[in-house]
Amino acid sequence: MKKISLLSILICTSTLSMAFDLGNFVKESSKHLQPSSSKETSSSKSSGLSNSIVNNGLKEALKIGVEYGIKELGKENGYLSNDKVKILLPKDLRKVEKVVRKVGGDKVVDNLIISMNKAASKAVPKTTTIFIDAISNMNINDAKKILLGDDDAATEYFEQHTSNSLKEAIKPIIRESMKENHVISYYEKFNQYYKSNTANLVKNSGVMKYTKKFGIDSYIPSSEQNIDDYVTAQAIKGLYKMISEKESEIRKEPLAQTSELLKKVFGN
Repeated sequence: MKKISLLSILICTSTLSMAFDLGNFVKESSKHLQPSSSKETSSSKSSGLSNSIVNNGLKEALKIGVEYGIKELGKENGYLSNDKVKILLPKDLRKVEKVVRKVGGDKVVDNLIISMNKAASKAVPKTTTIFIDAISNMNINDAKKILLGDDDAATEYFEQHTSNSLKEAIKPIIRESMKENHVISYYEKFNQYYKSNTANLVKNSGVMKYTKKFGIDSYIPSSEQNIDDYVTAQAIKGLYKMISEKESEIRKEPLAQTSELLKKVFGN
């Protein structure tokens, strides 16, 4: 019996030892089989290419993004029909939007929103040269930061290097488009409608409770708010978003890499 017990113990010990060794082997092997992250892939990809190729590839991707963004947002209802970039009422007006709609001001609200988005769509096609110049002036360090950065790296670059010049160039266009689309007129009508149709109702406990719920009981409409600055900023923000999304798509989707240069820089 003792011999059998001893033999059993030896067998069990040997089996457990082999199991642990096999487990460690599987763990170590799996480390080498795990796929690398997209950043690691991009990093290793770009490190084997010349600075010129990396720079030109990134610039081509951004130019495609600019063309795409301007085409999509510059068409009729380009902003209005795209929930990602649709220009909503300014923050203060958004607080009272539901109150105005509740007392029958749907058309007043809708006209203002539509007119702002139409003004932005009309201005966007005239920004092409500004973006192309910004891309052309991009150096290799900028290109590599975008290539190896997060998905919003391109947006960050444009915000840091082009925001002021874009605002200066776009604002007059926005202002002119807003005149043609009667934005200021609709804005003043919105404020006047709020003053005329809610002044007495606000005293009603039900409406007062409703307005306080949305934090707007103290809102005092004013046509002095710089609406053209607001529309300009929102138009640029939407365009940045569209450019960034297209550039990100080119990084990740082989079908979006439509040239040999793009395939060389971004392809797996």
